[in-house]
Amino acid sequence: MRSWHKDTPSMRRHRERHIGDRVGWLRAAVLGANDGILSTAGLVIGVASAEAARGDVVVAGVAGLVAGALSMAAGEYVSVSSQADAERAERELEAHELATDAHGEREELVNIYMNRGLDRALAEQVADKLTAHDALGAHLRDELGLTEEQRARPLQAALTSALCFALGAALPLLAVLLAAPGHLALTVAFASLVSLAALGAIAARAGGAPILAGTLRVLLWSALAMAATAIIGHLFDVRT
Repeated sequence: MRSWHKDTPSMRRHRERHIGDRVGWLRAAVLGANDGILSTAGLVIGVASAEAARGDVVVAGVAGLVAGALSMAAGEYVSVSSQADAERAERELEAHELATDAHGEREELVNIYMNRGLDRALAEQVADKLTAHDALGAHLRDELGLTEEQRARPLQAALTSALCFALGAALPLLAVLLAAPGHLALTVAFASLVSLAALGAIAARAGGAPILAGTLRVLLWSALAMAATAIIGHLFDVRT
């Protein structure tokens, strides 16, 4: 007869939510969207501050969106690929050491568990059990800190960064199209800062960090960046 296991209320309450399994894509998504908004907003504010026509500002913004998204994808792919290569090398080395020196590798696990507070007898028992279940996985996790949940995924990181950059960059462009004549730069700056503040709050919330601190940090540096591009735009006024 099949027996069914039903969670008790205490078991359900004990379940915890951690962010370790979403750190990789969360970082890429936040970085991509933040860069998309800020870099595109800075670009169009600089061009608009030079008193360029709205059409020229839109062209500059679209060019910035395409170039930025591709740059983010390429940079993220190369960076995470390097991490993936390093992880692959560690796995191959550990697999070789397990095949050629199983006793020495067992002793490494035993010492790791003893350093964490277990007595030798229990540490040996744990090491033997985990080795029998998944020797390579036990060494990767406990000796090197490598887990499947946090494994480097270059293609996923590249696509996430590019998509989030493009979505973020679309917000300043939308503000350009909706802005009243004569208020283009101000409208883009306001809309972008509001979007960046919301993004900072969402990222802080998802990452378990203080929301106010995350929001203010994003706003401060974003405002400084936009102010700098506005000043540069004024220096190159196309009407002069």
